[in-house]
Amino acid sequence: MNTQTKDTKKTGGDGMSRSRYLELKQMLDDRRREIDAEVKGKMRHVRTEGTWGGKLNDVLDDVESSEADIQEDIELALIQMKSETLNKINDALTRLDQGDFGYCFECGEEIGEKRLRALPFAVRCKECEEAREVAEQRARHLASRRGGSSLFLDM
Repeated sequence: MNTQTKDTKKTGGDGMSRSRYLELKQMLDDRRREIDAEVKGKMRHVRTEGTWGGKLNDVLDDVESSEADIQEDIELALIQMKSETLNKINDALTRLDQGDFGYCFECGEEIGEKRLRALPFAVRCKECEEAREVAEQRARHLASRRGGSSLFLDM
């Protein structure tokens, strides 16, 4: 795809139809509300009951205390993941208003509707994301091979 077509598409010259815009905006808003409610619910739960299921005033033995710590870590990690997802959705809403949402950062083609429904904050089409993942795997593999062989060179 040439850059002129890509730029025209993004700036709305002959770009996204109003119905597609409204559909994508509704999808992002719905997902944002859903995740925001989940985060607020988990935060409320942690504040009111703690992650120990109401055992705040009970004496916990070492095993219960350890399990409570693990459960608390899991709850906090889930809240953090959901919060990061919220940030990605907010970024996607900004891109939608700017006319950049729904188009692949790499090739400029429209990202498939199924992919956007599954990952509403996707920035690449399926093909470009797969190519990026393969390239990252190769780079990690090469780095690990270089790292492993350099151990012997240092001796």
